[in-house]
Amino acid sequence: MLHDADYEAYPEKHPQIIVDHLNGQGEEKIAHAISAHYTKWNVPYNTLLDKALLACDELTGFIVACAQVRPEGIATLETKSVIKKLKDKGFAAKVERDEVYKGAELLGVELPDHITFLMMC
Repeated sequence: MLHDADYEAYPEKHPQIIVDHLNGQGEEKIAHAISAHYTKWNVPYNTLLDKALLACDELTGFIVACAQVRPEGIATLETKSVIKKLKDKGFAAKVERDEVYKGAELLGVELPDHITFLMMC
């Protein structure tokens, strides 16, 4: 949640506000990971934290969206359903699919395994 701490108040400046704040607090590693997760800045992924934030950010929001359209919510959501919804560009259209795929690749995990892992957390 820290990576989106400035989004509600400053959506047009996100994530610059939180990155500046964290750098000012001596939290350069976290600030770097947040900078890297904002792919438009083209910041390199140097650490596992950098890669994990990218791999989990868009995908967790997408999984929540998938669960919200099911009568039983996440309880009956299956990995294959999430993968199918990822292919439907009209569903949760603001989710950056490229980031979902790139994140799993950077972590060195198969996307279905990563989805399953996140749904268990």
